[in-house]
Amino acid sequence: MDNLDAWKVLSAQHDGITRELARFVAGLRAEALPAKTRAVLQQALIDALGCGLYGLTTAWGRTMAGFAAEQGGPPEAALWCGGVRVSAGHAALAAATAVHSFDFDDHSRAKIHPGAVVVPTALALAERVGASGAQILAAMAAGYETMNRVSQAANPSRARMRGWHLTGTCGTFAAAATAAVLLGLDAETTASALGLAGTQSAGTWAFTSDGSMSKRMHPGRAAQDGITAALLAQRGFVGPRKILEAVDGGFLFCMSDTPRPWKITEELGARWHTEETCFKPYACCGSNHACVDAAMALMSEHGLHVDDIEQVIAGVAAVVDTQTGFEYRADSVLNAQMSLRYNVAVAICDGGAYLPQFTPERIVEARVCALARRVNIEIDDEVDRAYPEVYGGRLTVLARDGRRFSKKVDYSSGMPENPMSAAQVERKYASLASAAVGDDAADGILESARCLFEGPSVTPLAERLSEARISGDVHNP
Repeated sequence: MDNLDAWKVLSAQHDGITRELARFVAGLRAEALPAKTRAVLQQALIDALGCGLYGLTTAWGRTMAGFAAEQGGPPEAALWCGGVRVSAGHAALAAATAVHSFDFDDHSRAKIHPGAVVVPTALALAERVGASGAQILAAMAAGYETMNRVSQAANPSRARMRGWHLTGTCGTFAAAATAAVLLGLDAETTASALGLAGTQSAGTWAFTSDGSMSKRMHPGRAAQDGITAALLAQRGFVGPRKILEAVDGGFLFCMSDTPRPWKITEELGARWHTEETCFKPYACCGSNHACVDAAMALMSEHGLHVDDIEQVIAGVAAVVDTQTGFEYRADSVLNAQMSLRYNVAVAICDGGAYLPQFTPERIVEARVCALARRVNIEIDDEVDRAYPEVYGGRLTVLARDGRRFSKKVDYSSGMPENPMSAAQVERKYASLASAAVGDDAADGILESARCLFEGPSVTPLAERLSEARISGDVHNP
């Protein structure tokens, strides 16, 4: 049986999954959310705000914000740190690009960055429609759950190996689901919105070939296109309501040679993928975090010094080797953030992988670049079999005196099994937001974010985001 024949069987078995997901989204209410889901979404909101504010210090974040300001549109939503109001779509475009602008935003085992898409979509459209905090919470839950399930159904490792950037391709579905809740769409209209979102899906991994800015843009366009999809559906513009399961041109079959359509509805309403969100302690690709943890642990546990090291071997999954195992080229902050070799080398040298490790000056420093060239990468069969359910990694350090040290990390810092606490997420927010807009503005935004879900509207938070200004002395990565 070839792929098409197999897919026809799967499609028939799972006919109606788009509509079933749409019914779930349309019926979602804040009071139905488990306490843990609510708590994770509170952390996700704060984390995204910190990442977005810092993202506006980058050249690509500022460029997209300037573009959104020029495009304008009806004054529906605040442009973060811009002092103007633009259309909800353009506000989400700029904010979502900013959140993903330093690769520090949340992620999941579905190989997606949901916060970058969902939070800006929810905040922008909530201003347009005058939504309450409870409605925003429900909308965010719909977006997170939809994005995770669509990516899992596409089979993220296989889709990634086809060159897709799943944050972009699955993000349109997340934004449409978020918007559908805020617009109060019924199930059939929500299915149309999902269909219109899916047919606009885009985003490929070509950015690592030359360190381009396109990766940063993918969640921005996903947010904007998802809003457009929901608004068109609300007006009666009908989208393909079998966008996920269609045999010819359905999203799942387009994305992957081994799609898993049952993941769309499996334990729907009982298992909340939102609760498995990973918050990043390191400003680099999440698939590299296990090796970063292992590098710092080995240096500390064995009292090693950089000058002691002859060679490093990173054992990772095949997908991670493809994604981040390229030869390190000190040509852009993006490639430094994606490079497993650089991430391991700078963690060994500095004992960290935070903001100072990803500046234009640091990524070209001779000592760390020399060590990066001595980091070799191999496929570790045990790690490969477990990925992406386990984002693991094994690091082996060979010392110049012949000693050999090895450490395997299954659950790196920030994973659900080894989570950052709410206090740690807030400290991360403070370090990012204060660097971008100063302590007072950062504190005010955090105060509004903490009480958003219990409040009557998004207005206090939106006003503080609009009024904040990027500090003139911020170092621009």
